[in-house]
Amino acid sequence: MGSFVKLIGLALVINACLGATDVINKDIVIKKFERKIDLTSQLVKIVNKITIENTGSSPVKNFLFLATAEEHKSLSYIGAQVGSYSLTVAEINIANHPGYFFYKVDLRDVLQAGNTAAVVEIEVVLSDALRPYPASIQQGEKQLVVYEGSHLVMSAYPVASQTSTVTLPSPNIETYSRLKPVSLADTTITYGPYENTPAFSVDPLKVHYESGGPFMTITSLERVLEVSHWGNIAVEETIDLLHTGAKLKGPFSRYDYQRDHNSHTTVKSFRSVLPASARDVYYRDEIGNISTSNLRVREDSVELDLRPRFPLFGGWKTHYKVGYNVPSYEYLYNSGEKYALKMRFLDHLYDEMAVDKMMLKIILPEGVKDVELSTPFPVQREPDTLMATYLDTVGRVVVSMRASRLTSNHIQDFTLTYTYTSLLMLQEPLLVVAAFLLLFIVVMVWVRLDLTLSPDRAAEAKMRVSSHCSLVSSHHHKRTNLYHSMLDEIVKQQGLGNPPHALAQFQTNIKKLQQSIRDESQAIADLLSKIRGDNSEMAERVIELQKYDKDVRDAVTHQCNNMEKLLSKKMAKQAYADADVQLTKKREDAMDKVRSIVAHL
Repeated sequence: MGSFVKLIGLALVINACLGATDVINKDIVIKKFERKIDLTSQLVKIVNKITIENTGSSPVKNFLFLATAEEHKSLSYIGAQVGSYSLTVAEINIANHPGYFFYKVDLRDVLQAGNTAAVVEIEVVLSDALRPYPASIQQGEKQLVVYEGSHLVMSAYPVASQTSTVTLPSPNIETYSRLKPVSLADTTITYGPYENTPAFSVDPLKVHYESGGPFMTITSLERVLEVSHWGNIAVEETIDLLHTGAKLKGPFSRYDYQRDHNSHTTVKSFRSVLPASARDVYYRDEIGNISTSNLRVREDSVELDLRPRFPLFGGWKTHYKVGYNVPSYEYLYNSGEKYALKMRFLDHLYDEMAVDKMMLKIILPEGVKDVELSTPFPVQREPDTLMATYLDTVGRVVVSMRASRLTSNHIQDFTLTYTYTSLLMLQEPLLVVAAFLLLFIVVMVWVRLDLTLSPDRAAEAKMRVSSHCSLVSSHHHKRTNLYHSMLDEIVKQQGLGNPPHALAQFQTNIKKLQQSIRDESQAIADLLSKIRGDNSEMAERVIELQKYDKDVRDAVTHQCNNMEKLLSKKMAKQAYADADVQLTKKREDAMDKVRSIVAHL
């Protein structure tokens, strides 16, 4: 009985191990394999057109695509399709084949026994698969790179016929490996056709050629999306850009750089493509805004031409930020309290872009719950966090995810769904209203609150005296203006030339002004009695003010009396003029003393 149990356990273990890995279907044969290797940029793009044949008796639902360890290390993207129909590709484990990585491709239609499937097209994009050789060059030298692969296609099945085409950016080829039949035409190397090659056949391929295009790699990208239900989504990208081509050897010459207009390996500028609704675009680094940029609005996009503060040579890097706003109604959908955010995982940062590491953060409004994320390709989701900003109470939910080895093929939409109650939109306005209301209440209470233990009579007296002195100064200024008005009347009569009825009019105007002066003087006298009870020193100054003001008033009154005598022809003009000079001097001396006293009130 014990042995029987052990046999059952061993069978279960073997079955689990077999279930953990797939096996290679021996009934599949590759009838035709056409491979195109594009080396015209820093990315290696390989398009494989595969014709599959089922030579067995059972239907085939999928087949395996093979990649070497070197290709897997540099793999950024893999996708399969039949015509315009996309196929599912998933990495699986195959036992007893170390050094190879397998991807299972599910066919659209089941391949019956003895039939040939339609052409399956598999696109592979490799980053960091090209190696600058030499690794360092001087300014102005040409950049040479090396690509290493296999003349024969990587296949887990026998291949009846295969052809490989290598496309280069330049006809300047240093060396390339030759496995006959092979032909070279301008920038294209054609290998094959090779007939009846067994599975897992490998033959080293090496091409050493000139590549004039710059090699730009984003070593770190942080993309932040801040969602607002008030109608806006703010996007900001923080980018570390590195020139990964042949490193610059020796010093940099600005003169040679300005003279050499054909230095294609140098990064002078590049173009980013933003959504068509992007607005308020900015481009800045640690120093501040970078003005060397140009924005073009197209029908379906916004193109942003970026020029770094300095040209990028091999091994040089730069750090910058790009941000913009887009309306939320283009990306945010809802059904009741259920919302769905559908946006690009990343933007088109530049042509043939390569991103080593990326962090995507989505800042949602405060109060969201039931957050679910769906991405078009596998990503590493980080634990959700909270971020407190202005007018927040608990904090906003931040959904974070990481991805690596991204290219333009990954410019795809993700979908983020969550639940949000619309009434929570009133939280921030109510908080603002409550804050201002609380501030007003505090101010109202504070100005009315007296926290002193006993009244400070000296301080109160000082405040009263200060208030009374301000009133004294105000009345005195009015009185001074009235004196000037009386003097203006005298000057006016001097210019009229003694017309009829001038004396009567003059006397009427002077009486009105004198009455106003008496009213102002009486007001000062009333204030003097109040000041005398609180501060005798200040009262003495007011008394002195009144004394000298009387001298001013007497002088002005005397001048007016002389004008009356002149108008009534009881006084000669020369006598009037002599008397006016003396009275003016007396008045000015008194007014100088008055001004000094008023300045110290």
